[in-house]
Amino acid sequence: MEQQEQEFLRELEKKLWTSANKLLPSLDASQYKHVVLGLVFLKYVSDAFDLRREQLKAYLQDESNDYYLDPADFDSTEEYQAEINEELEHRDYYAEANVFWVPPQSRWEFLQNNNKVVITGEIEVPDGTRVKKIRSVGQLIDNALEAIENDNPKLKGVLNKRYTQLQIDQSKLGELIDLIATIPFVHASLDAKDILGHVYEYFLGQFALAEGKKGGQFYTPKSIVSLIVQMLEPFKGRVYDPAMGSGGFFVQSEHFIREHKGRIGDVSIYGQEANHTTWQLAAMNMVIRGIDFNFGKEPASTYTHDQHPDLRADFVMANPPFNMKEWDTGVDDHDPRWVYGKPPSNNANFAWLQHMLYHLAPNGSLGLLLANGSMSSNTSGEGAIRKALIENDLVECMVALPGQLFTNTQIPACIWFLTKNKKARTHASGRALRDRSGEVLFIDARNLGYMKDRVLRDFTQDDLDKVTSTFHNWQMNYGEVEDTETGIIASIDPDPNNLYRDEAGFCKSAALAEIQKHDYVLTPSRYVGAAAEEDDGEPFAEKMGRLTGQLRAQFAESDRLETEIKKNLAGLGFDV
Repeated sequence: MEQQEQEFLRELEKKLWTSANKLLPSLDASQYKHVVLGLVFLKYVSDAFDLRREQLKAYLQDESNDYYLDPADFDSTEEYQAEINEELEHRDYYAEANVFWVPPQSRWEFLQNNNKVVITGEIEVPDGTRVKKIRSVGQLIDNALEAIENDNPKLKGVLNKRYTQLQIDQSKLGELIDLIATIPFVHASLDAKDILGHVYEYFLGQFALAEGKKGGQFYTPKSIVSLIVQMLEPFKGRVYDPAMGSGGFFVQSEHFIREHKGRIGDVSIYGQEANHTTWQLAAMNMVIRGIDFNFGKEPASTYTHDQHPDLRADFVMANPPFNMKEWDTGVDDHDPRWVYGKPPSNNANFAWLQHMLYHLAPNGSLGLLLANGSMSSNTSGEGAIRKALIENDLVECMVALPGQLFTNTQIPACIWFLTKNKKARTHASGRALRDRSGEVLFIDARNLGYMKDRVLRDFTQDDLDKVTSTFHNWQMNYGEVEDTETGIIASIDPDPNNLYRDEAGFCKSAALAEIQKHDYVLTPSRYVGAAAEEDDGEPFAEKMGRLTGQLRAQFAESDRLETEIKKNLAGLGFDV
C-alpha cells in the first residue's frame, strides 16, 4: 500500500479510537463493540446511498444519458425538481448498482440533524400508517436500524437494536454520531468497501485485545486468513466456514477474487456461527460488501444444530476455537461425521476437522487452523484418527506457524490442508495439478514474519507468497498433467525458478512410508530438518582449532578480570 494510503488509514484509526475513549468509561468493550460497529454500518450504507443518489441526479439532468428528464416536459422548475426528487427515491435505481437501499429516517444526515433535538425534545417519524415519537438519541438510532431491517429482509434479526437500553449519557451518544460523521468513506485511491473493511478489522482487533481470550475468539489475523485463501484459491464454487466469526475468510476470498480479475458471483458463501454477536457482525460484513450469503436461519452450534446438513463445499476454511472441551454434549457417538473415529470429549480439534471433511465436495480442498498438539497428540484416540486421515491420503500439506501471531492466545498453531482428491485434475483457478497421491508437503514457516510491536508477530506479503508458491509449485511441478476426469493433457513450459525443490529447514515432500516411520506425527520440523549452513571454505579441523583457541583466550581473560575485581573489592574493605 502506498505511504499516503497508509497514513490516511492510520489517521482514521486514531480518530476512531478517540471515539472509544469517549464511551469506554461507562461501557465495557463487549458493549462498546455493538455501539460503534452499528453506527459505522449506518454511516457506510448512508454514504454509499448518497454517492449513488448524486450519480443518479447527474444522470437525470444529462441529456446524453438514458435516465435524462427533459425540463421542457414540465410546466415549471418546481415541478421538474419535484419529479427528480421522486425519481431519486426509486429503489430499482440503487438495486441495479448493488447499492443498499436506505430509508429516509436511516440516512446519516437525518441522524446528525436530529440527534441534538431529541435530547431535549422529540421528533415524529413515519411508522407504517402511524407516526412514531422519538425522544432520545438511542431511540433515534434503534429506529434507523429497524427501518433498514424492515426494508431489507436479508438483515432480519441481524442488526443490534439496543441503543435505547444503553445506560449512557445521551449527549455522549450524540457526540459519537458527530465524530463518526467525520469518517471519510471516500478516498482517491481506496475503495469505500476497503476503507470500511479496514475499520471493521481494526475494531475487531482492538476488541480482541480489550476483551481478552473470550472476546478474541472470533478474530483471526488478516495475514493468516490471507495465507489460507491464497493457498486454496477459491475462484469458483461453494465456500464454507463452520466457525466463521465475523466472516474474515469470506472477505479475503472476495479480495482475492477481485485482485485476480475473477467474479464474486461465481462463488456461493455458506457459514455458521454459534455466538449471536459475531453472527450479526458477519452478516453486516457481507451486506456492506454486496456479497450474497447463507449463514443459516440462526446462530447455532455447529455440532448440535448443523445449519447446512446437505452442503458439500468446494472450499472449506476455518479458524475454530483451539482445544475446545466439552463440545460433544448432545452429539451422537455414532454421528455420521465421525468417519475416521470419534473425537475425544476433552478436545474438539478432530471434531472440527472431520466436520469440515464431511461437508467437503469430492474434488474439494480445506484449510484449517489448529493448535500444534493436533499434529502429534496420541491421547484419547487422536493418534488413531490422525493415522486414519493419513492412510486415507487426505492430508495434502502441513504448515507450522511462528508464535505470537494471535492477540488472544499464545498457543502455537499450524495449518492443515486436506483434499479428497490428489489425482491429476484442473483446479478452479485453471492450474493443472499433477497426481500427488501418497505424498504430503511439509512447510516450516516458524522463522518467517516480523515483530509488528512488542507482543505481536505478522507476515509480510513476501512471506505469504513464499509459502503459497512453494505449495502451488509442489502441486503442479510444471510438467505434463493429465486430467483423469476429462483425459485432457495440459502442458506448462517448465520454468527453473518455479520448479518445486525440497529446501532444508523450510519444506519437504514426504511419502507415506516416511510418515509411517515417524509414527504418523505430522510436525514439519521432523521432516524438513535443519537449514544448511553456508560453507565458508575453512576446513572443519582448522575451524575447530581456531575457535577452541579463541575460547581458551577468553577463559584466560575472564580469570584475569575476576582476579582484578576481587583485588579492587578487597581494597574497598569487602571480603570476597
